[in-house]
Amino acid sequence: MTDTKKDILWRVYLVYIGMFVLGLTIIGRIVYIQVAEGDKWREKARKLSLRYFNIEATRGNIYDANGEFLSTSVPIFEVRMDVASPYITDDIFKKEADSLAYRLSDFFKDRSKREYKTLITRGRAEKNRYLLLKRNVNYDQLKTLKTFPIFRNGKNKGGLIAKAVERRIQPYSHLAFRTIGWDKEGKQNDLGLEGAYSDELEGESGKRLMQRIANGNWRPLNNENEIDPRNGSDIVSTVDIHLQDVAEDALMKQLIANDADHGCAILMEVKTGRVKAIANLGKNADGQYEEKYNYAIGEASEPGSTFKLYSLLAALEDDKTDLDEKIDCNGGIAYYANRAMKDSHLGTGVLTVKQIFEKSSNVGVSKVIYKAYASNPQAFIDRLYSFSVNKPLNLEIAGEGKPRIKDTHARSWSKVSLPWMSIGYEVALTPLQILTFYNAVANDGVMIKPRFVDEIRLSDKVIKKFGPVIINPKIASKKAIHKAKIMLEGVVQEGTGTSLRNPVYKVAGKTGTAQIAMNNAGYNKSSYKGTFVGYFPADNPKYSCIVVINNPTKGVYYGGAISAPVFREIADRVYAADMEMGLTWDDSVKITHRVPFKGGFGRDMATICRWMGYNMQHYGNNWITSDSSGRKTVAMNYKSGIVPDVCGMGMRDAMFLLEKQGYKVRATGVGLVRRQSLQAGTRARAGSLVELNLDI
Repeated sequence: MTDTKKDILWRVYLVYIGMFVLGLTIIGRIVYIQVAEGDKWREKARKLSLRYFNIEATRGNIYDANGEFLSTSVPIFEVRMDVASPYITDDIFKKEADSLAYRLSDFFKDRSKREYKTLITRGRAEKNRYLLLKRNVNYDQLKTLKTFPIFRNGKNKGGLIAKAVERRIQPYSHLAFRTIGWDKEGKQNDLGLEGAYSDELEGESGKRLMQRIANGNWRPLNNENEIDPRNGSDIVSTVDIHLQDVAEDALMKQLIANDADHGCAILMEVKTGRVKAIANLGKNADGQYEEKYNYAIGEASEPGSTFKLYSLLAALEDDKTDLDEKIDCNGGIAYYANRAMKDSHLGTGVLTVKQIFEKSSNVGVSKVIYKAYASNPQAFIDRLYSFSVNKPLNLEIAGEGKPRIKDTHARSWSKVSLPWMSIGYEVALTPLQILTFYNAVANDGVMIKPRFVDEIRLSDKVIKKFGPVIINPKIASKKAIHKAKIMLEGVVQEGTGTSLRNPVYKVAGKTGTAQIAMNNAGYNKSSYKGTFVGYFPADNPKYSCIVVINNPTKGVYYGGAISAPVFREIADRVYAADMEMGLTWDDSVKITHRVPFKGGFGRDMATICRWMGYNMQHYGNNWITSDSSGRKTVAMNYKSGIVPDVCGMGMRDAMFLLEKQGYKVRATGVGLVRRQSLQAGTRARAGSLVELNLDI
């Protein structure tokens, strides 16, 4: 019994001794850490509470060809307060906190004075050095905040902390915003200039030292080691926003009038390949048109009759035919391997090759090509390939559709491939690829790559300049190109494009109508694509243009009827604005037609009147309206807070002017503004809704 008790006591003493030794060890270690390693661990703790954060560089701007903003960044601030700042004494806080709460409530109108007072008082009690007051504050608002009680004591003593973030905006709203590089939700994508030149636009980030404070937040420290960011470079695009507006407006009206699914229009300079306008509009789920996809660049489909120029240029280059060769069109129907090919209008007899092209005879073109290449169809394909039309354009903008011109080794090649390819089926091209080929014909055979950027600038200094890029210096001989031009001019003078004939300037081009292929389901007999592609002035080409309208549903679908009018409107407006083209206007027109002036932008009105030969006082960049007679213009006098008179204006001018004044706008109808919900001359607060009714 005694031995057992001793054994237990020995064990207890052993535990006590062990605990004592462990305690001494811990105390010794604590003393050692505090004394010997104190500086080391204090420095480590300081480093854990301090961290360098990136300072994002300001993203560069994208400008149009005239130097107007297409895309830019504006600073938006997150406003916080260092309520526990030692510079804000209790006396200052008690004296001015009530006034600060009142000013914040009156300025932002999102909380009552009491709520703001409670917020900053509680923050003071909690020693919050990073109290959130308001997000999404603009620069003008921030300047006003700096005049508020407490804040007006200065950057450090006032406790005001403004954290800047960049917000990307497009001053012209959705004009060309797919090409600029934004989707319909306003988010950047990689398919436009924003994506293509992202590295140049981004710049280089800087560094800022931040300190961890309560609740895991970080606040900036003023320090001399801060590394400033290098802002991004600016991009100067080839797009002219005024011509872009013209193209989009003309396309929009035709899409609405014909209840079409989608369409596009591209305007390009012949000699340089500079894309001056590129409009893409498609119908959304609400039945409205918007830039939902870049059809001009990305949609590769069967071109239809516009491909007939490719086919006949191949035959002309290979000396397989000539313009005056006569072809029997067999009443507008021909058979290849028991498959019937028909013209849109039956009854066609004997026509020359030139007339076949002008009338856009499927039978005529297919017979020319079949006769020339039936024994060796690969020779036809090789000639097409020599035009460089089977390769992508390799645009700087991503998303280009792949051209498809199959050869005789393709699995899908059949006995009818040659004749059907000759009229634009069993091939696929994008609108921009088609325009590039027609532009090459206008440019005497020199194929130029379409481009969207002129310069890259940094602080107004040009660091990179872009010029014309030649894809193919000679797609065909001068002789063949000359004959192609004769055919294209004939289409407008004598053929399917006579709606473009006018006494002021000549247009050359080709209409195209194609049934839409529905994947493996064949061709939809009720779905068509109408196209007009060409250039002007025909005798000295400066601009090329293509208009494509898909799936119109009002019974009009031929390219000459549905797409040519859009081409005509774009060409007329461009010709009127380009004084280098040597404008002429019949004096009889000026005498017999008096122009009733409508409201609009003074510079645009002056250009139109100058083209038509009418004298008009120059109002510069001011807005104008008509006087009571409707025959004279006067400067529009409007002030902030006063609703301007937009009746008689087009939708875009009216919306631009009203939104510039701070009003919200909702428009219905098509044409000119006939009625506005808020009467002109009345007072209305910014943010008020103005409803516009438009009619033709």
